Amino acid sequence: MPDFQFVSDTYSILETLKKESSVGVDTEFLREKTFFARLCLVQISTRQTTWCVDPLRPHDYKDFWEALCDSQWVVHSARQDIEVIYQSAGQMPHELFDTQIAAAFLGKAPQMGYGNLVEDLFDTQLPKAHTRADWSQRPLPAELLEYAADDVTYLLPMLDLLSEELDKLGRLDWAREDSMLLLDPALYAVDPADAIDRVKGAKNFRGKRRAIAAGLAAWREEQAIQRDRPRQWIIRDNTLLDIAARQPKDMKALQALDGMSPKVASRNGEKLLAIVRNPESGHADYEPPRIPDEDEKALLKKLQRIVRQKADEIGIAAELLASRKELAAAIMNGERNSRMFQGFRQPLIGDTIAKAIDG
Repeated sequence: MPDFQFVSDTYSILETLKKESSVGVDTEFLREKTFFARLCLVQISTRQTTWCVDPLRPHDYKDFWEALCDSQWVVHSARQDIEVIYQSAGQMPHELFDTQIAAAFLGKAPQMGYGNLVEDLFDTQLPKAHTRADWSQRPLPAELLEYAADDVTYLLPMLDLLSEELDKLGRLDWAREDSMLLLDPALYAVDPADAIDRVKGAKNFRGKRRAIAAGLAAWREEQAIQRDRPRQWIIRDNTLLDIAARQPKDMKALQALDGMSPKVASRNGEKLLAIVRNPESGHADYEPPRIPDEDEKALLKKLQRIVRQKADEIGIAAELLASRKELAAAIMNGERNSRMFQGFRQPLIGDTIAKAIDG
């Protein structure tokens, strides 16, 4: 396996990094007390060495990120790693190979963890002792760095093994296609206007209650971003919904709500009451998701059977072809932009689904 080095000065590795066509990448970060994840460590593996790069040191990382993003990244379950680097550095790789996605197209569990895949492919068990470590501490203990290095050590050997097996089955392009979907910047955009969609329990609100909830959620999102604090630290979901439902008319009524923090009421009460009085009108015409009728339920079950049969035929999980949510959207809303109608899925399952829906 590659040698391991801790890197606090990225200039020392730039020339070597620029020569690499593929690198294994993983990250360690903290997000319990912040809105945006705080990038604490970047692990990189090549065929010869493994680096643990310190992104917390005062340093110009521009050339490092550009060199790193010029290579194909091999990452296991890449979405969070892409997100934290994109939000921290404003960049993402030009090419991505996700080993979790690749393994799933070989018939392994769709959400198979890195450690389980290492054990499956290399008959090696990785330690799990530091899953909740504080990665912001400096200096990082040697055992933490070794643990972090393990998370990228096997990625390039995985690339070789998985690519070979997928190529034999004619599925290598499938893995590449789904991996590249994770490089859409829209996946990681934060828009306060969409914050209402993250509030559990808001989907059945209508009219003014929905408009108030949407305004409160947008305000909370802006505050969380500005202060870099978790949403629930600004105001909790149940309190937000209670405000929208009860629509307090003055500070006394607001303070009387269950769960309303005196600190939140004192600091932000007037703003919350202003949103109640003048909510965003654009959300007032919202309608909750429609419940499928009996014919639609029957068709959904039929489509699920079609998907399962095709998945069983090729030996992969049905969810890799189409989810229940995607099928329901196609039936009830005429949605034809989902993944099952695109790329390799279209001839595999999409055309059949479309014909079944169209009758």
